[in-house]
Amino acid sequence: MARVKIDLPDKRLCEIPLNIRITDLNYGNHVGNDAVVSILHEARVQLLNLGGFTELSVGGCGLIMADLTVEYIRELFYGDKLIISIACGEISRIGFELFYEIKAMRDDMTFTAAKAKTGMVCYDYLEKRVARVPDDFITFLQEKT
Repeated sequence: MARVKIDLPDKRLCEIPLNIRITDLNYGNHVGNDAVVSILHEARVQLLNLGGFTELSVGGCGLIMADLTVEYIRELFYGDKLIISIACGEISRIGFELFYEIKAMRDDMTFTAAKAKTGMVCYDYLEKRVARVPDDFITFLQEKT
């Protein structure tokens, strides 16, 4: 079976520190795939906050996740300290790509636990239609890259 492989851009927007919570664990006593998606969400919200944005307001419109791909590499456990680095990929008229690398620190060792990509689309929630990526938000993404 062919596995998903995510190639990360070299330039990163930021690094977000997070800790694994007990609620992130599944019945296998490791972090569940649903928790990884929540970790990515938290990191993305923190990135947006760095620019004074939210998922509901990136300069006149909100964001919707159009797609998500995760490459799981190693297990994560309670107590692991994470660094999620985020990079911007392609920016189109109505959306953009964000890439994530989840690194974990455990027992004086650092390793990549997962990589991910989200396709984000700008959306006007009042008009119920896709919207153009605001210029100020493009500037934020490009200044960081």
